[in-house]
Amino acid sequence: MFHEKLEAILERHHYLEERMSDPAIVGDPEQYGKFSKEYKDLSGLVEAYKCYQRKSGERAQALELLRDPDLREMAEGELTQLDEDLEALDLELKQRLVPRDPEDSKDVIFEIRSGTGGDEASIFAGDLFRMYTRYFDANDMQYEILEQSEGNVGGYNRIVMEVRGDQVYGKLKFESGAHRVQRVPKTESQGRVHTSAATVVVFPKMEMEEVSINKADLRVDTFRSSGAGGQHVNKTESGVRFTHIPSGIVAESMDSRSQHKNREIAFNRLLQKLREAHIARYESEISGQRRSLVGTGDRSDKIRTYNFPQNRVTDHRINLTLYNLDSVINGNMDEIIQALQVAENAERMKGEAE
Repeated sequence: MFHEKLEAILERHHYLEERMSDPAIVGDPEQYGKFSKEYKDLSGLVEAYKCYQRKSGERAQALELLRDPDLREMAEGELTQLDEDLEALDLELKQRLVPRDPEDSKDVIFEIRSGTGGDEASIFAGDLFRMYTRYFDANDMQYEILEQSEGNVGGYNRIVMEVRGDQVYGKLKFESGAHRVQRVPKTESQGRVHTSAATVVVFPKMEMEEVSINKADLRVDTFRSSGAGGQHVNKTESGVRFTHIPSGIVAESMDSRSQHKNREIAFNRLLQKLREAHIARYESEISGQRRSLVGTGDRSDKIRTYNFPQNRVTDHRINLTLYNLDSVINGNMDEIIQALQVAENAERMKGEAE
């Protein structure tokens, strides 16, 4: 069954390649984009499977060489290496066949907010903002700042961004939760190490047609955003509030001066609240069962600690500790994010096997 799936995917990949060379498809941007995306999504799996097939052929040849006394020792060495390669490829293929979270490909709304720790928490929120935006740049993600509130001595009390790119939610979803920093603050005169925190919230952007919400169950209100006065007072009703009447859940936004953008943000916040309510109900029903390795992203979860005196960063969900905080805080987060993705895949594979 495992190899039948792979053969079917290989055949599909070849079919897509042929369709993408069809002039009728090339001349239709929407169709070509659809085929191109699926082709790209399958390419990594197909390359891994072709490598597996090639290594399997080499192993069969090495087994034949065992019959020759003069080549036996060389063949045994090749077999040892080929068996290791095939075992690694077999695991990779099984992981790639685990169904992806359909939301992984979505763009996201990304919020950083200072937590406990006063001015130092705001400074740390600013450090996280710099860390993430450098990661975005390195991974060809585009971001737009929707709202920001600066701290008294630097950093941010709160900053909200929209992040766009390839598999954005799949890479950033693990960042939701409380991030803790241990260091001597700039505001500390005695040289003592303090602990402060900032929270990160990441949720996928969704469109109305993607969610089974009856429009009749929604009430939409607009309101005038409050301002600090002067020339920046918002004189139009740009604030937007969504109310889901059956549940009573309310979400609003006045982050942007654009009512269209606020409508989009408020709707996504409503979807997130509805999703969280659904998850809470579900988890109360299965509280005795094992929970996901990467948690739910609740704000109270301390997911990661950044210890500057020891140049150490620890992700508590997967017990990963690295001693390269200076590199991580500059946006080199691939090792952490990849480790979290591997952990999630392993958890899903357990679920598939059960």
